[in-house]
Amino acid sequence: MPGDNLHTYEPTDLDDISPRQAVDAVTADIRDHHITVDDTGLFNATRHIDLLCRLTARMAADIEYQLAPNSADLPPAETHSASAGHLGRAIAHYAQALAPLIALTTTAQDTLQQKLDSLDHHSRLRIHLDDASRALAAARSMLEAPRPPAAASAPAPAPSHTPADRRRA
Repeated sequence: MPGDNLHTYEPTDLDDISPRQAVDAVTADIRDHHITVDDTGLFNATRHIDLLCRLTARMAADIEYQLAPNSADLPPAETHSASAGHLGRAIAHYAQALAPLIALTTTAQDTLQQKLDSLDHHSRLRIHLDDASRALAAARSMLEAPRPPAAASAPAPAPSHTPADRRRA
């Protein structure tokens, strides 16, 4: 949609960018496609789950590639693994958010009890969406972690005096 500020990504779009850019893309897409208490919100929630699952699968594939020989210039597999774990938490929270979202979308709010129940559903929905957001932020943080320094090609110089030499002096 030209002129639209919405970020819209398809799962295949995530394959051609770096893991950090992919997490940023999914975060932007989630931010721009709100979960509302209607059919659109339900569609957006399942769409977010789809993007997060695709991103997690992509991270797992990256980990497998990084564990292969001759991949020294790649970030450590542990970093991607930890990030994928956080993405898994985000997926779990989105899945848990579906129950209150469906209840809010499909249940009439006519009686006082239904209105009281909807407060609980709204609260649970907000908790899960907030937890998913924190998990996604943690996944992004893991990808920002500094890389360990590369091993030097030349050995470090030996100290001029050993501790035993200092005791004798």
